[in-house]
Amino acid sequence: MILPGHRIDRLHVLDFGLFDVGPGKRLIGIPGFLLVTDRGAKILFDTGFDPAYAHDQAATDARDGLSGFGRLVNHSAVRTLPGQLALLGLTPDDITLCLLSHGHIDHMGALPLLSCRILVGAAELAAPPIYWGNGAPFDWPEGQCRPVAGDLAICDGLTLLATPGHTPGHLSALVSLPDGRQVILAADAINRMSEPDEQFADAMDPITAAASFHKLATLAQSQGAAVIYGHEPAQWPGLPKAPLPF
Repeated sequence: MILPGHRIDRLHVLDFGLFDVGPGKRLIGIPGFLLVTDRGAKILFDTGFDPAYAHDQAATDARDGLSGFGRLVNHSAVRTLPGQLALLGLTPDDITLCLLSHGHIDHMGALPLLSCRILVGAAELAAPPIYWGNGAPFDWPEGQCRPVAGDLAICDGLTLLATPGHTPGHLSALVSLPDGRQVILAADAINRMSEPDEQFADAMDPITAAASFHKLATLAQSQGAAVIYGHEPAQWPGLPKAPLPF
């Protein structure tokens, strides 16, 4: 256990903006999560895009080549990691621990702002970040990243789940809230509700991704858990966002 003696007290959904994935497709939300323990630890799950997208989207996009896929819509500083944490009276320096689902641009873009320990899937960490396109503007933060090779208890009420397929070292999480609710933070292990019918066409390894989906689906059924998908357009507008608790 990474934080012994701690129990999850509350969960906040962070709103890292809307992304237009192209003609004929719907806007998708970019989620992150902040989990707070009863002893005051602040645990971040995913970081959103590089905050530079809020200040100079054209130059940042020129660096990353993201516009070949889609674009951020009405993006602003409040949709960055510092902006979302500010809604809760926090800064990146207040984060105790970061859990990274995987190394794509919309999940790891603000990692350089963090000074805490970062847990990353071992297979993800074995290579440079996938990020976007042909490279990443930064490598894994030196000295901060620790590999996770399988399911891992973080504290009472929070377990990381190995869910490879979308990327080699993808991680999801199971959260148990004080009121008895169980919540699965699927991230891109289940990108959207239609993904199983689409045979996980967006995954780097569709067969492994399907196995990870079944792992989460079985867990959701056995635990009566709600699932928060990675980028489900129909779900995103109805999720309570920070500063409200989930």
